Amino acid sequence: MQPIIRIGVLISGGGSNLQAIIDACESHSINAVVAFVGSDTPEAAGLSRAVKHGIPDFVVDYSRIIQQFHRYALPNDFNLQECLNKQHIFPGNTPVARIEAFLKSRAIAESELLRRIRIFDFDLLVLAGFMRNLTPYLIDRINVRAEIPRIMNIHPAILPAFPGTDGYGDTFRYGCKVGGCTVHFVDYGEDSGPIIGQRTFPIMPDDTIETVRRKGLEQEWRLYPECIQMFAEGRLQVLPETFILPSGATITRTIVKIARNPSGGER
Repeated sequence: MQPIIRIGVLISGGGSNLQAIIDACESHSINAVVAFVGSDTPEAAGLSRAVKHGIPDFVVDYSRIIQQFHRYALPNDFNLQECLNKQHIFPGNTPVARIEAFLKSRAIAESELLRRIRIFDFDLLVLAGFMRNLTPYLIDRINVRAEIPRIMNIHPAILPAFPGTDGYGDTFRYGCKVGGCTVHFVDYGEDSGPIIGQRTFPIMPDDTIETVRRKGLEQEWRLYPECIQMFAEGRLQVLPETFILPSGATITRTIVKIARNPSGGER
């Protein structure tokens, strides 16, 4: 029997993916339990889902911290230059002062987030509609082994197309014939981490943005538990792969290698 892993879930809104994960845990579809639910906003409706299922919950009010971050002391272990070197979510022409303010304010919020989540024993941190970009400050303190990251995210588009906050809307407005969702490990960019799994659905001529989002959510609720289960079974490993093209050019990419089963074998 596979061991049970403990999941921490971060949300910002209604928490429909949180509910799908809770349901999968309670039905034993995945070998996991939800250890805690955290939110960046006190009004997140999904917090009531945690209460209903007896799951510990907490709030780190990002908006309040960001608005007043100059009043707070930076974490003692925060290294601004290190974060500047690693973070790549900003266009190249972004003023450095703006990036520095972002990193400092988020490090203050993330230090409080880390303080809250370290109370709990957890194996995997899952972003389920958590509408905040993570910085290297938090990522590096959770991902202690590069080959087995511990932060997952789900995105409402077939990455690398349409990163950002409105993947289904972007998919619809572009006129795509197929939509979908992606689960990936989190890295220092915006929705740019190694891809674990994807699901797709057709977009019909009579679809609207609302029906596209509904179709997408239905796929998300299936995909996220599937990817969490592969993590629970120890089947995921992040590795670099290098290819030499006929022209002689070399391409290196980072992939998630998925074993066929817990005993080994690739998929």
